[in-house]
Amino acid sequence: MANFNFRHCTAGDKIFYIIIFFILTSFFLAVLYPVVFVVSASISSADAILSGRVVLFPVGFNVEGYKTVFNTPNVWIGFRNSVLYTAASIVLAVTLTMMAAYVLSRTDLPGGNFIMLLFTFTMFFSGGIIPSYMLIRALGFLNTPLAVIVPGSIGVFNMIIARTFIRHNIPGELLDSARIDGCSDIGYFVKIVIPLSQAIIAVLVLFYGVSNWNAFFGPMIYLSNRNLFPLTLFLREILMLGQIDPSTVTDPEMQMRLAEAAAVIRYALIIVTIIPVIMIYPFVQKYFIQGIMIGSIKG
Repeated sequence: MANFNFRHCTAGDKIFYIIIFFILTSFFLAVLYPVVFVVSASISSADAILSGRVVLFPVGFNVEGYKTVFNTPNVWIGFRNSVLYTAASIVLAVTLTMMAAYVLSRTDLPGGNFIMLLFTFTMFFSGGIIPSYMLIRALGFLNTPLAVIVPGSIGVFNMIIARTFIRHNIPGELLDSARIDGCSDIGYFVKIVIPLSQAIIAVLVLFYGVSNWNAFFGPMIYLSNRNLFPLTLFLREILMLGQIDPSTVTDPEMQMRLAEAAAVIRYALIIVTIIPVIMIYPFVQKYFIQGIMIGSIKG
């Protein structure tokens, strides 16, 4: 593709590339527009939003929505909880996923295909909400951070990608050499497999991080203590109810303008919620593209 020259293509190829260009551009604009609209609405006046005058660019610039959000204790409680839950979930999930992926990537594992079948089975069939709730309750995880951190610690799809990456990108000869040098299986995994799997680990961090940061259904079922709510549950309350509880806002002046600014607050909180993911993505983009391509294409 580095030497691609559109002018040297045949007429049929040119038509094909033009059609693909317009299709991809349409998809790009369809994805980009909601993001631009939310950003513009978050810094527009409440009147402009309610009257439908905000279409693409901000109208009546103001940051009252952000002031209200940052003066709401629940937002800071939810942000703190989301950061803690996401960080703990990433560490646990990536550790377990890489351990399972490494073991299942070994061709000398007895019954490896059967174990892989059991893992794959869970992708299509599960016990459902009620058995899951009963399990969490029996474990004593209800209304504890563990109810958010532990469930879903291994994503089977992610594990399959990691397994494929390890099997096709870490030569088996390395294991033989490590054994000759007296290295154990655990030592081989820690000292060789993990350092050579930075690309796929970056993919797992991003997948698990985004998934846990945006999770709300599990916390909504397992948590009733508001001090343990992640940010997504407070965001859900604002989006569903259309307002913030005035008693949770400490600034008296903000309380008076709360009802009027409800629409702006919703958009401002959405932006605050997605900022951490946007900030992290550039740092793992290079590894993400490399890991996801290698781990998914090779079978």
